[in-house]
Order: sequence, then structure tokens, then C-alpha cells
Amino acid sequence: MICKTARLTLRELQLSDATFALRLYNDPSFLQHIGDKGVRTVEDAENNLQQGAIASYAQHGYGMWLVENQQGQSMGMCGLIKRDFLTETDLGYAYLPEFFGQGYAYEAAAAVLAYAAEHTALKTVVAIVSPDNLPSKSLLQKLGFAQDGQVLVPDKNEMVDFYRAHLTKKPDL
Repeated sequence: MICKTARLTLRELQLSDATFALRLYNDPSFLQHIGDKGVRTVEDAENNLQQGAIASYAQHGYGMWLVENQQGQSMGMCGLIKRDFLTETDLGYAYLPEFFGQGYAYEAAAAVLAYAAEHTALKTVVAIVSPDNLPSKSLLQKLGFAQDGQVLVPDKNEMVDFYRAHLTKKPDL
């Protein structure tokens, strides 16, 4: 377990989460705002998890984490991504539509940022978002991110809005 909030648990993704990842990666909102990862089978999802999140845990000590509710139901993913085309670490998140608009994305992202401040050497975290993804932009602003121009996503050849937030450790009491 990475962290726990009032309503959520964030934990490392495992190959056994491939069925959930397959569903999330092929959800219309994921495809529209994040893109098509070419994941069509459970085996594709396992490979994606192995080469993405699981490899990131080993290489960076962080990655995308599974977000579950108190009943253990997989809701989405939220975490820290080190992308080749960005110099700073990126906050990433994606949820199934049935969990939109209930504050889960904010709760999980705030927990990830607190984790980053306390358990990593990161001083800033960035985020990228499609210009037309207004709910995501609103979430980033609520989390304390400020827009800092745009950046080109090479594999999509698309400009996206670029946000940055400074991490602050809580003082020891």
C-alpha cells in the first residue's frame, strides 16, 4: 500500500490488475483525453503494466498506482510518471466514468502529492492535459497547479496544456 485516505487506498499495480487496466484504457473518455495505448487484450494490458508502472517502481521508486475504494473496487489510477519528453515528473490520473464528479480524483491526487513531498526528492511536479479537458484542468488548479504554457507530446504530435506545482514538505511537529 502506498497511502490511504478517508475513502481510498492507493497501491502498486500488479499483473493481476490487467483486466481492470484493459477496461480503463479502452474507456471512451480515456481514449479521448489520454489516448489509445493499443491495449486490446488482457495480455496487452499485462505487457503495458509490466513495461510501464511496474518498471517505473523499480527504476524511479514511484509510478502509476491503483486507486481502490473501501470495498476494494478498482476505480482508476493515479500516480507519478517520468516521461521521456518531460524533464520533471508528471502527475497522472484516469478513472472509470462511474467515479467522475465525486471528489475521488482530487482525494487521490492530493494524497499522491503529499506522498511525493514526503517520500521523494522531487521539488516540483508537472501535469499535462488536453486543452479541451476542462474537468481535469479544474482539478489541477484546485490542487495548486498553475498553467505554464503548452508542450508537444511527441508520439501524438499534439500540443497539450502544461501545468506545474511546487511541493512543500509538512514541518515535523
